[in-house]
Amino acid sequence: MLLGLLCALAAAGPVDSPGVVKAEFLYEKASFPSCHASTIVEAGGPLVAAWFGGTAEGRPDVGIWLSRHDGQAWSPPAEVASGEGSVGGVSLPRESPAKRFPCWNPVLFQPKSGPLLLFYKVGPKPSAWWGMMMASDDGGKTWSKPARLPDGILGPVKNKPIQRADGTLVCGSSTEDAGWRVHFELSPDLGKTWQKVGPVNDGKAFGAIQPTLLTHADGRIQALCRSRQGRVVEVSSADGGQTWGDMAATALPNPNAGIDGVTLADGRQLLVYNHTLRGRSPLNVAVSRDGKTWQAALVLESEPGEYSYPAVIQCADGLVHITYTWKRQRVKHVVLDPARLVLRDMPDGQWPK
Repeated sequence: MLLGLLCALAAAGPVDSPGVVKAEFLYEKASFPSCHASTIVEAGGPLVAAWFGGTAEGRPDVGIWLSRHDGQAWSPPAEVASGEGSVGGVSLPRESPAKRFPCWNPVLFQPKSGPLLLFYKVGPKPSAWWGMMMASDDGGKTWSKPARLPDGILGPVKNKPIQRADGTLVCGSSTEDAGWRVHFELSPDLGKTWQKVGPVNDGKAFGAIQPTLLTHADGRIQALCRSRQGRVVEVSSADGGQTWGDMAATALPNPNAGIDGVTLADGRQLLVYNHTLRGRSPLNVAVSRDGKTWQAALVLESEPGEYSYPAVIQCADGLVHITYTWKRQRVKHVVLDPARLVLRDMPDGQWPK
């Protein structure tokens, strides 16, 4: 037992790194062997996290699992959504013999006012999935019945939306059925009605998906995306997400893996991503003042294995919370104090040794 505890603590590092306040797993054991694509939110004080879990990604038994933090510990994982039977009151496609489809990519978001929102996808594969949505009035304890989003609307495809001053949600989304293409979905009424903008790329010059949204003091929205071109790519909007410029490559590497970022209260941008061209290790944190020039902040994981699909938020107390896939076996949770991070330059996009 002592050996097992020591191994668990070692795996939960890096607590001795500058800026790291805590590192832990959301759970040690679960009824499902595989997990991926976590999301985290501060819901009026408590933290709520969700992910998809089951036998393996894409299997019919994969559902959306959720855990809440009561200030002391994370609750045991509980399944809150599945793709079984009738989904959101809409029957599954007649041509499919399946009675249950896998769930994918949950996204939690707490609007400035109103219920906690949970978006997720259901379908046989990413090129043929559809968007779903649920709401909670009690911080994730109980949930409304699942509702299917309108045809052509997926909701935020991996990363959290941002909310404009007028209350409109701006969601970064993407499709994989006709090349990897990024688009954006705007909702002025917390998911009741939607406007689709884009796609903003043709899927050829850049095959990009899964945008994460950053905001700047001049009102600009910057979307950083996963790509097939070996680089994190970017595209920006100067009018609240209604129109977007040309997509371009950044200096940051991307091994065709998910990323997530957050605009900090002090105006800086923080990005969690795999700083490599191959594989999904290491998993890194970088910080920028302008969204263009990035400084190395922290290596969360560097051992062999998969450490991927991060989600990141900043809570009201200023601390940054990150969750990510740990070897497809568990969800890791790391808490950072961004004021204590030691930043180093990255000439030509190279991570400093």
